Amino acid sequence: MIGVLVSGEGTNLQALLDASLPVVAVASNNTKARGLDRAVRAGIEAGAFPTVEYESRERRDDEMAEWLAEREVELVVLAGYMQLLTAPFLERFPGRILNVHPSLLPAFPGAHAVEDALEHGVKVSGATVHLVDEGIDTGPILLQEAVEVREGDTAETLHARIQQVEHRLLPEAVRLFLDGKLTTPVSP
Repeated sequence: MIGVLVSGEGTNLQALLDASLPVVAVASNNTKARGLDRAVRAGIEAGAFPTVEYESRERRDDEMAEWLAEREVELVVLAGYMQLLTAPFLERFPGRILNVHPSLLPAFPGAHAVEDALEHGVKVSGATVHLVDEGIDTGPILLQEAVEVREGDTAETLHARIQQVEHRLLPEAVRLFLDGKLTTPVSP
């Protein structure tokens, strides 16, 4: 069973749903995330865990992890989740948290990957699905696909093309992971 974490629109969540993957719960740090609405419309339980309602990020992550575990989540997928997860959360799902990122990691980790790639004048960017560890986009890479940077690209136009790849690559990675065809260096 899959739990998905979102912070915004939820287009990668939609890609997972369109691929008929077994998503049973969607959580967000943002009470107004449209991804939560997508989950509800799909009949999937959704929960909001805004940091401001907790004494610490660790406490929030602990409650969110417990909420996911109560729903029998075995794999957590970050689909546009814009918060770092704390050690207590990572320890609840060791080697079972995937993230999609809009660059060819290890190049351009962090929240501004597309803008950083354009600023550096790269000719190729892309999308990466990787395991989550305690670093910022530093976990083992599972799948990547390149996206050409075109003359005149803006952050919006490049990101739109990268998202098209993400919407295909993330469900593929999740399916391969669930089928045991992508191995992890961490034992669950």
